[in-house]
Amino acid sequence: MIKRLCTFLLSLAVIWTLGVGAAQAAAEQGKRVHNAMQIIFSPSMPDAFCTIGAVGTDKYGHKIAVSAGHCLRDPEYADREIHDDIAPVYDRADTGFGPIGYVRYFKDPEGSQTGHVTKDYMIIELGPKVTLSSQGPYLKQTGMLKVPGGIVSPNALNPALDNERLLAPGGNELITSGQTGVWYGTIMESAVGVYRSAAFSMKGDSGGPAIWRVPGSALPSQANNFQASGPWAGITKGITLALPPFLYTSSANILADLRARDAAAPTGVFGAGFTVTANP
Repeated sequence: MIKRLCTFLLSLAVIWTLGVGAAQAAAEQGKRVHNAMQIIFSPSMPDAFCTIGAVGTDKYGHKIAVSAGHCLRDPEYADREIHDDIAPVYDRADTGFGPIGYVRYFKDPEGSQTGHVTKDYMIIELGPKVTLSSQGPYLKQTGMLKVPGGIVSPNALNPALDNERLLAPGGNELITSGQTGVWYGTIMESAVGVYRSAAFSMKGDSGGPAIWRVPGSALPSQANNFQASGPWAGITKGITLALPPFLYTSSANILADLRARDAAAPTGVFGAGFTVTANP
């Protein structure tokens, strides 16, 4: 049987009623949002969860979180900007806080069981009073990955930016974080801007963080409390039969598609010009 990360058939029309009246709770002070935070889309469905891959701001000043597009499926709202607060997002560990933000965009999987081939991402606008943090349980994200001279993401405009270029397979490692802790593995393939690696993931880790291991930097171990740091490199995508089985959508693919969609939209799009927060 083909293993895959769970995709959640959640109707935004149903979620609509859950979001009404809950927005006031998001005004509570001091809510820290970070990579590897587990998120849900309805308090009544705590086991239908995904994970945040990165948090930061976009060129328009919005507070943004990035996760996987296949975490939601609703043709009525996929592939377009969602300006209304109809799709709330909750911290799975603290639903009593209310929504930490609202989904503003998610890519339709277009029949794929592991999300759209090159554009499997979701953009969440976080509430105005949540606090962004670059430090997750295991990973500290130290900015944006840039690969001068690297292969260009298939989603990129011409000319491509350095953060829209891909890590080469064979000599680069990803470090990832999920429910079972922190993992790392060499990138063995980077076809269409999706990294294949032995870094482990499982159901619910979709959208979770991947960073690039800067050459010479410490790997997570008992000696350093399993901590690691590096620039944001992508998000957890899915599991396949091929070896190694774990797939990660590159940050290059996400950033390139955001820039391309922003260039085509008269009023811009949420997430364009995304930059990982420097807040501790």
